[in-house]
Amino acid sequence: MTCSIVPASEADLPGILAIYNDAVENTTAIWNETLVDLDNRRAWLADRTAQKFPVLVAHDASGAVIGYASYCTWRTIEGFRHTVEHSVYVRSDQCGQGIGPQLMQALITCARNVNLHMMVAAIESGNAVSIRLHERLGFVTTGQMPEVGKKFGRWLDLTFMQLKLEPLGE
Repeated sequence: MTCSIVPASEADLPGILAIYNDAVENTTAIWNETLVDLDNRRAWLADRTAQKFPVLVAHDASGAVIGYASYCTWRTIEGFRHTVEHSVYVRSDQCGQGIGPQLMQALITCARNVNLHMMVAAIESGNAVSIRLHERLGFVTTGQMPEVGKKFGRWLDLTFMQLKLEPLGE
């Protein structure tokens, strides 16, 4: 599916909120167990914008939000300032339509355009679809951390993946 990918605006927040809360309630993609409200997502968008981090949304032909992606500081210590951690979420009824790869490619382009060095992914190890997506985009697995989180009454493992962001061809 072809979608339009644009910077998120205040008008996109209800769609982002719905996708986020669905992931909280029904998946291990987000290890948070607490639903958030619109004020939370408004503050999140304001914080990302203030730090000059992109928040991208995918819209379908009707203008509905069908996915979003962003990155932010991986760690706050200065030596890590060239590395970011990203997140990408697709509305559950749109999974498998190619929206995730489109959002990720746009996000990677944003990171390259501001000369970042490394993009980190932290993925629940059982999320084979996300791991395959990242592999297709050039991410490599750099670490496995067993039982570092718990959700839905079970221990979760974490897979770290990285993508070196030097401009293509270098």
